[in-house]
Amino acid sequence: MMSTSYGKNINISVYGGSHDPEIGIIADGLPSGLSFDLSELRAFLQRRAPGQNAYSTPRKEADEPIFLSGVDTLANGRLVLNGERFHAIIKSTNQRSSDYDNTTFVPRPSHADFAARMKYGEAVDLRGGGHFSGRLTAPLCLLGGICLQALRARGISVAAHISSIGAIADDRFDLASVSEKEFSLLASRADFPVLNERAGEAMRRLIEEVRADGDSIGGTIECASLGLPAGLGEHMFDGVENRISQIVFGVSAVKAIEFGNGFDCALLRGSQNNDPFALDGGRIVTKTNHAGGILGGMTSGMPLVFRVAMKPTPSIFREQDSVDMVSMTPTKLRIKGRHDPCIVLRAVPVIEAVTAIALFDLLSDKTTS
Repeated sequence: MMSTSYGKNINISVYGGSHDPEIGIIADGLPSGLSFDLSELRAFLQRRAPGQNAYSTPRKEADEPIFLSGVDTLANGRLVLNGERFHAIIKSTNQRSSDYDNTTFVPRPSHADFAARMKYGEAVDLRGGGHFSGRLTAPLCLLGGICLQALRARGISVAAHISSIGAIADDRFDLASVSEKEFSLLASRADFPVLNERAGEAMRRLIEEVRADGDSIGGTIECASLGLPAGLGEHMFDGVENRISQIVFGVSAVKAIEFGNGFDCALLRGSQNNDPFALDGGRIVTKTNHAGGILGGMTSGMPLVFRVAMKPTPSIFREQDSVDMVSMTPTKLRIKGRHDPCIVLRAVPVIEAVTAIALFDLLSDKTTS
């Protein structure tokens, strides 16, 4: 049985496959009375949806959320959680399963095909990646979009941007002074969220270049959260890093994560990497934030900042080497279908969504302990 659940206080389960009639999410433990704006949620889902711009797959899906249980409609048009099990689905209407006929027994390089076939046998559905497809991030965005609204009502905000495509880098957040001003700037550039527009233009040109070459390109995403209280999380195995990382690695194509300075900490001395404490109007802060807002697995009250690395989309249009798993002979594979030349752009709202889910779950620790 596939493991598709997450959460300590709010348990979520995602189901369905890329070419199934619907994909969905079920959640237990969501608080009753939490209201959200449906039009805002729809706009958030469209940032991830396929076929929205020249830099993503041409597959088009409406990604309209349909609530089967756990949600009531208020008089003002807002929706509200009613305390029952939350169950929502998204219909899939633009599948082309015939594109995958030639990969039935020939695993696609860097996809889950080979490992999934070895674990689950020949019955596993690999059309469009099946349950291993990035399409399964849509229901995560559905719940994550609700959590983003709920966090904002508590004075907590989350935002992410493309920090690099290939070797082209955007400006980075200042770890100690990330601000709502930067978050507002990214919101105004939601179609291609970068802090530096010149870097963004260079990224666009690179994506077009690799698309024309039948190839793909990877990149990184930087995410931050403001307004978190100090003391959320636990040490060792239940820390903030642990719980964010677990759900972040549920996002297809994520290969690495680092918090604060991350791997750069290994290049520094303690005197350079330590974050000295100071007072700011009676509030204890740190002068720097190399720790990324986390100390001993717990939030420090400083901005929470982390970065993830996304691999290049493995579906490329160049001929590749593979193996026919029936005849056990080497073969050449040319992938058909509709694919993103760079998945990073559509993954930005997904990282925001899963971060919001993790933080909402962490906040429930405090209220239930």
